[in-house]
Amino acid sequence: MKFLICVLCCVMSVSAFGAQNKPIEVKVFIAGMFEIGANQGDKPGEFQHWFERYFIDAQSMDVAGALTPVFCNKNGVCGSVLGMGKVASSSSMQAIILNSQFDFSQSYFMISGVGGIPPSQGTIADVNWGSWLIDYDLGHRWMPDEGEPGAAVFMPRQGYEDIRVYQINPALVNLAVSLTKDASLKDSASAQAYRMRYPEPQARRKPRVTVGTHIAGDTFFHGPGLSAEAQYISELYGADDYMIAEMEGVAIAQVLSRTLGTDRVLSLRGAVNFDQGNPHETTLAHLDPAPGETAGGFAETVDNIVIVGGRVVDHIVTHWADFRDGYALK
Repeated sequence: MKFLICVLCCVMSVSAFGAQNKPIEVKVFIAGMFEIGANQGDKPGEFQHWFERYFIDAQSMDVAGALTPVFCNKNGVCGSVLGMGKVASSSSMQAIILNSQFDFSQSYFMISGVGGIPPSQGTIADVNWGSWLIDYDLGHRWMPDEGEPGAAVFMPRQGYEDIRVYQINPALVNLAVSLTKDASLKDSASAQAYRMRYPEPQARRKPRVTVGTHIAGDTFFHGPGLSAEAQYISELYGADDYMIAEMEGVAIAQVLSRTLGTDRVLSLRGAVNFDQGNPHETTLAHLDPAPGETAGGFAETVDNIVIVGGRVVDHIVTHWADFRDGYALK
């Protein structure tokens, strides 16, 4: 009898241990790139509004190799700040994906952050769904005066065809756009005034939800010349028009492609600056503005990102039976 009791106790202990250590089944993972200070209570960066919406009472877990802890709520929504740039963000993402505390086998990933936008394509406080993710680097460049006059100064490097461009699942992008295209976005008087410095109609309009290519570079490429080059690269790779300049998306996509695949990835970026100055200022002056000359709209943009992205996160969680096995992949 004593032996049987001991066996039962051992079985119960093992079962309890297994239950406590069962990996968290992640439905949606939200990836921010930076936070200005704390996750709540101060000036928000890319993650604070996500934290306030989903993670106030969430479990916090440290992950070796990740920049910051991962937060997970009871509904299967998790998130973390990965770090800025391709190396920092992708190394954090890899560490989190490979960590045994989580089950990402059926997860959706929301790459979320800010970026720059060409004034010919959009305006400050726009929120853009990425249809393609492109690496601005992985090529050869030279000074314009060292090539043919007026010709492009970029040539793709051979051998990187599979990692320099990723198309986001079109069905998932179309769903995200349909769920959010009528979202009421925030704006500000300072952003409205700043827009008027630009002559382009797209730059002067009110913010809205758009879709297009996100191009990531570790260098902060800027100015009309490099903006045109980014568009050239998009066309060269057969992608949609270049809409957002950022620093991480394609690197995170590469990590996911090696581990889980990219069919469940979304990229959402808010435009906090134009990628070039207005016709009356130099590129350097635009990069290093005088006091009072900085673009407005940052606070409204990071709020808009979550207003838009939160609709999709909530939709996936609410209709999990339709998404568990992969949207439009069944």
